[in-house]
Amino acid sequence: MNPYVILGIAIISEVFGSSMLKVSNGFKKLFPSIGVIIGMGLAFYCLSLSLNTIPLGTAYAIWSGIGTALTALVGVIVYKERFNLKKFLGLVLIIGGVVVLKLSSGGAH
Repeated sequence: MNPYVILGIAIISEVFGSSMLKVSNGFKKLFPSIGVIIGMGLAFYCLSLSLNTIPLGTAYAIWSGIGTALTALVGVIVYKERFNLKKFLGLVLIIGGVVVLKLSSGGAH
């Protein structure tokens, strides 16, 4: 399987796990807590698989940057958190940084 597809699965799993943290109520609610464990476990497993091909710095930058941006969007869309100019600019900077790191790695490996 393409390592970037595996990295994408890691990102989606991490976003899911992070989103479940919001509703787990400090791990007091069973099903959201299980969601955190499964989401984060799958995220780190897939991230580790992607590292067989993708350089560490590139993979981690993509994983954390896109994961952060998507988690922020989930917060705005699902949990009705405020979205303002500062949050927008922060997301743009994160995504821009990921693009620059990806370009500096010479593309796919």
